Amino acid sequence: MRSIMHIDANSAYLSWTALDMLVQGHHIDYRRVPAVVAGDPASRHGIILAASIPAKKRYGIRTAMTLFEARKRCPDLVVLKPDYDLYVRYSRAMHDILYDFSPAIERYSVDECYMDYSASRRLFGDPVQAAHVLKNRIHKELGFTVNVGVSVNKLLAKMASELEKPNKVHTLYPSEVEEKMWPLDVQELFYCGRATAKKLRRIGVNTIGEIARSDLATIQAVLMPAHGRLIHNYANGIDDSPVLMQDAEIQKGVGNATTLPRDVNNKREVHDVLLALSERVGARLRKLGRSARLIGLTVRSSDLTWYQHQSMLDTPITTTQQIYEESKRLFSAMWKGEPVRQLGIRLSELCADMNQQLSIFEDAEVEKQRSIDKTVDSIRSIFGSEAITRATLLNVDLPSALGDADDDGGYLMMGR
Repeated sequence: MRSIMHIDANSAYLSWTALDMLVQGHHIDYRRVPAVVAGDPASRHGIILAASIPAKKRYGIRTAMTLFEARKRCPDLVVLKPDYDLYVRYSRAMHDILYDFSPAIERYSVDECYMDYSASRRLFGDPVQAAHVLKNRIHKELGFTVNVGVSVNKLLAKMASELEKPNKVHTLYPSEVEEKMWPLDVQELFYCGRATAKKLRRIGVNTIGEIARSDLATIQAVLMPAHGRLIHNYANGIDDSPVLMQDAEIQKGVGNATTLPRDVNNKREVHDVLLALSERVGARLRKLGRSARLIGLTVRSSDLTWYQHQSMLDTPITTTQQIYEESKRLFSAMWKGEPVRQLGIRLSELCADMNQQLSIFEDAEVEKQRSIDKTVDSIRSIFGSEAITRATLLNVDLPSALGDADDDGGYLMMGR
């Protein structure tokens, strides 16, 4: 039987920022006051990336809430800027400790990972006791807390780590699924976002247990076959995906921007540019083998004014079409009709692309788009970016894939 752990740093961005500020001589521990880390603190459109426990418990502030809403709830809210380089350093330090327990670690994102502890049991003993030891070591040596979920597969370990926070070790073995997981709301299930939950509620399915006990064909009819099977399996605690060992550092994000040869004030022309940008940023994302949970758009008008907007996504995205549709949505939410001089798309909050085995998306169309992207990426890698062009861009004066930002994320966006 496998022994899998999921390790998740509690309010990582907030904790790591607060710790760094204490080291620099600040006298306030921002983990103990209503505080958040937010992208673009100067804008009402910034979103919450992490919140302190007082901000969560006293004011109901949560991740992905807009900064505007958070400030309405707590006018004295302390807003801290994110520092991804700092987060990478803390992430590395956490992983250095974890590697003392097992070499089989999969980085899911900068602040959470999976560990296959199966072979380590002979060296370090019971996995629950080991989880307490590693949790306490991280707290003592690095100064922040983590939650650790322990089970027989990645799905149950992930669900276990979410049961109660912070600084906890939880188990969720198959024998505990009915008691601990089934009473939870459907939206608590991993990869069951708001859109999926809404569809399930329409047929009277409100808890994870009700998904598990439902006929598979019914769930598939509501959610599409591949996604329905995945959700039904997850509700029953079924997941045989391996922990994929990774040597490469998690990249902070992929960005793509371009300055237009002339100012544009026609939405259709802007959409064409966004599509060409999405082509390149999507290819970069897929080359990393990752999906993105946060998308941001920057628009620079003809008078050099910057407008920025970003959105945390229910389900990670990876296809060009998804990136394009989300960027159009963000543009519509922020554009007031002024001429546009520059456009930029950035994807961050990168995570492992879980779609390698089963689709996690809401629509069968996404599966087709993934297949198309794979073919297009392959052709362009051999024959160049202009070897194949979307029909939409054939009659416009744009290259098939547009952008002048490097893969290292040098293009500045919110959260940087």
